[in-house]
Amino acid sequence: MSSHFVVRCIDCGHKTPFLPTNLACPKCGSTWREAEYDYAHLAHSLPLQLPGRPFDIWRYRELLPIRSPNPDLSLGEGGTPLIRATNLGMMLGNPNIYIKDERQGPTTSFKDRQAAVAIAALKEAGITEAVIASTGNVAIAYSAYAARAGIKLYAFLTSLVPASKMREVALYGTQVIKVTGSYDQAKMVAAEFAKQRGIYRDPGAMNVPTIEAMKTIGFEIAEQLTALLGPPTDPVTQRTTAPWRTPDWYIQSVSGGPGPYGVMRGFEELNLMGLINKYPKIGMLQAEGCAPMAHAWKQNKDVATPIQSPRTLIATLATGDPGRAYTFLYNRLKNTFGGTIDSVSDQEAFRAMHLIAKMEGISVEPATGVAFAGLIKMVRSGMIKPDEIVVVNCSGHTMPIERNILGERWARNVILPTQSMEETPEEGLLAALSKVAIDRFPRIAIVDDNADVRRLIRRILQSQGNYTIFEADNGRSGIDLIKKELPNLVILDLMMPELDGFGVMEELQSNPDTMDIPIIVVTAKELTNEEKKRLNGHIQSLMQKGDFLSDELLDEIRALL
Repeated sequence: MSSHFVVRCIDCGHKTPFLPTNLACPKCGSTWREAEYDYAHLAHSLPLQLPGRPFDIWRYRELLPIRSPNPDLSLGEGGTPLIRATNLGMMLGNPNIYIKDERQGPTTSFKDRQAAVAIAALKEAGITEAVIASTGNVAIAYSAYAARAGIKLYAFLTSLVPASKMREVALYGTQVIKVTGSYDQAKMVAAEFAKQRGIYRDPGAMNVPTIEAMKTIGFEIAEQLTALLGPPTDPVTQRTTAPWRTPDWYIQSVSGGPGPYGVMRGFEELNLMGLINKYPKIGMLQAEGCAPMAHAWKQNKDVATPIQSPRTLIATLATGDPGRAYTFLYNRLKNTFGGTIDSVSDQEAFRAMHLIAKMEGISVEPATGVAFAGLIKMVRSGMIKPDEIVVVNCSGHTMPIERNILGERWARNVILPTQSMEETPEEGLLAALSKVAIDRFPRIAIVDDNADVRRLIRRILQSQGNYTIFEADNGRSGIDLIKKELPNLVILDLMMPELDGFGVMEELQSNPDTMDIPIIVVTAKELTNEEKKRLNGHIQSLMQKGDFLSDELLDEIRALL
């Protein structure tokens, strides 16, 4: 059984029992409420219960708004791995970057948590029909769990949602209604439909089950970091300061706001129970073409001006009006957590998708690309320090449903009188990615005795184009390789066995066949003035290992080619 809990009105403080069908405070009418639990009791009882439980979302059942969790509804939600981004960390000069891999949920996105708790609450309340509006992932997750719970679902999707995602929603038996308009317009049409038919409508971003589900990401991160790195300690006394560890930064893309808001709630509850003693800073990233929160944050405003016509190919982030959700996020960042809200371009996001796939073997959705592009931007600016622990929410992975599975009559169209958004081609992402990649295919030799460094440089290059790459693990074999293959460019380490980088350069420049090949030196060595003089005039560029970003290396290569 769940611990005792109530919902508290954020506006007037009135507390009532939780029922999913009661969407407003009975005292003041506000729809903005949060769940509260018996934290004093849970501070003692929960740590004793956790060791014997599976690592999934229901591990924290006493902190979820379900009175009697039904295991028959579960699809294995939660408990996603925390993966160290070894190669990305090497590229950025930060060894403590971790990926919370939410792709590994039942429908491959972090919205599975939301759907699992929300549908469980509806089933517990006896609801048999429901209406949602979505930009894709929510509809897929809700459809899977509604099918398992026997709840009829109507999903109103903006026409910008890729057809492959719409087909997946329909596959579960959900009635798909495609609205030719923005996400905010789709929400209005869904609300009117639910009102006319007397059907429950999921209120979206700040619904109590939604926020409560998302906070489990924070719970899991704290447990996982503690298992990997140990509990936090005082740097002077080396004594443990809290049972669980938190990251220095938590980074996630944001559209309507429930994800990061819920994660912050999770860390707040861990603090209330005495399990942590420090909050992470929060980095929220939006797509530039629909970034009302980022615009308001930069102007230090606590109310966001809506974006009437989003201009982004990343449909899952195309919420033009975050409403009061932004105000709550703004206040928590300013008063409790610290952090930032920023934006990146679609092209930066697509490039980051390519980079993460090639460097870490993780294929992510465009919204996750936004988060990683923001991470790179924050490291470049110095906002994130080299020794800080960073966790990035890998929010989802697109897995399309083939067109011929469903036939032609799987959706209904609603065309609104005024068109406020441009149609986006289904191939828009592929077209954008093709513009990111370079259109030249040079031959490059990497000469370095460190296999990890060679792999890192190779992946940086492969993430941006179809380079032909040769490798050598010492200076002597490097000379032989370069004389044989005659590459367009040499990326050279200085500190190597048998023959160091200085010797390699001297031998190359004494040979008419190799003397004109450009050289970029990438080294961990702190050079003396005499060594710098030896390099002067003989190399194109000097870069320190652990202190360069992939685009800086690529800029040097493009300049040469």
